[in-house]
Amino acid sequence: MNNQDATAAATAAAGAMGLVGFIIIAAILAFAVWIYWRIASKAGYSGALSLLMFIPLVNFIILIIFAFSEWPIETQLKAARGGLPLQP
Repeated sequence: MNNQDATAAATAAAGAMGLVGFIIIAAILAFAVWIYWRIASKAGYSGALSLLMFIPLVNFIILIIFAFSEWPIETQLKAARGGLPLQP
């Protein structure tokens, strides 16, 4: 095998590994979007809010909103119970 064949083989292998890596990263990102979408939906927010989790600094703001604000689902639950707290 001469030097050009070795270079071509190495380039093809690197391209294949890059493609596999891209597919794996795309699958992980799609899974993350799905997870964030489910969390936002269960909290009563729009699932599209989950796309903001991929913007740096905005993701921390969204997490703070999720952590410290009253979720829409909690508001609906309070209204359904007549504003009374849950009895143990």
